[in-house]
Amino acid sequence: MGAEVEKFENLFSEYIGVEHSIMVNSGSSANLVLLAGLKYMKNSRLQDGDEIIVPTVSWSTTFYPVQQLGFTLRFVDVSRESFNIDVNLIEDAITPRTRAIFAVNLLGNPCDFRKLREIAEQNDLILIEDNCESLGAKFMEKQTGSFGEGGTHSFFFSHHLCTMEGGMVTTSNSDLADTMKSLRAHGWIRGLARTNSVHNQSDDNWENLFRFYLPGYNLRPLEMEGAIGSVQLQKLPAFIAHRRANAERFKQMFKGSPYYDIQVETGMSSWFGFGFVLKGELKGKRRELISELVRNQIETRPIVAGNFLNNPVIKYLPHTRYGNSNVAQDIDENGFFVGNHHFPIDEQLEKLNKVLDEFVSREVSK
Repeated sequence: MGAEVEKFENLFSEYIGVEHSIMVNSGSSANLVLLAGLKYMKNSRLQDGDEIIVPTVSWSTTFYPVQQLGFTLRFVDVSRESFNIDVNLIEDAITPRTRAIFAVNLLGNPCDFRKLREIAEQNDLILIEDNCESLGAKFMEKQTGSFGEGGTHSFFFSHHLCTMEGGMVTTSNSDLADTMKSLRAHGWIRGLARTNSVHNQSDDNWENLFRFYLPGYNLRPLEMEGAIGSVQLQKLPAFIAHRRANAERFKQMFKGSPYYDIQVETGMSSWFGFGFVLKGELKGKRRELISELVRNQIETRPIVAGNFLNNPVIKYLPHTRYGNSNVAQDIDENGFFVGNHHFPIDEQLEKLNKVLDEFVSREVSK
């Protein structure tokens, strides 16, 4: 980790529109170091046992750092239209122990940050973003990853910008940035300015080498990943434009069906993939449909981890749930998504449309 990583961090800050970017070795690590930074930063507002509101549908490493850092998950159901946390449920879900909202932009789709910011401000809550699936998305003309106290991003192989492995945290809070830089590398202060919010450097540089101040990790990225990221970032606007063009074709084909709903765009999605939730006469027939798609060499995935409360690991995660999880459960049982790409995929979408039409015709005629 050196000059190439620092260059990429600076370019990324400019792209997202924030003061600081801290590169780490994965998007999962980005979630971990962001929450750890909020816990250990100067004048932290978080204490052990505090509740953090999360959507019931997301990837596992949205949730694990909450438990690993001594907080409690407060699950709230998602919107059937956007697949993101249902902003209409959040205020009623807040308890005296609630301190933060961890919003997730799912499959490229921004949350309603106008409403989320309003709720956070009125209830004195910290707002943070998991933007690992949604780089390049916008809401109110602002990049996702710039709305909360911090935002996280993933550069895994299948994501919008690829450094093979890698992630980033973005923030405009200098104290939080200093804390995360320390946590990224063992909890020491090497690499921080001589005057910083963790602990000021000694005049004795040798003494600074192995002096530890925070219970940190080794989440450092590689120089090669930073170098790749800088080049990829130059291409990102074109990547997003191509993904959005594919999405327009997708919406023309699949919107308004009586047999499935598709994800409804909030703001400007960067369209990680294309989500479906079966309904009507196809409800409950996902297994048969997936088998048909596989026979036609069309790959699919669950909508992230579905209803995360159904995962056996939940027994290890201190949590509460507000209300029911009916939408998350429906997504869990009847949802799936297919991939998008930054190359034209008209031919693949036509094939998908044909296979779905044939499946519908057979099932409805039974």
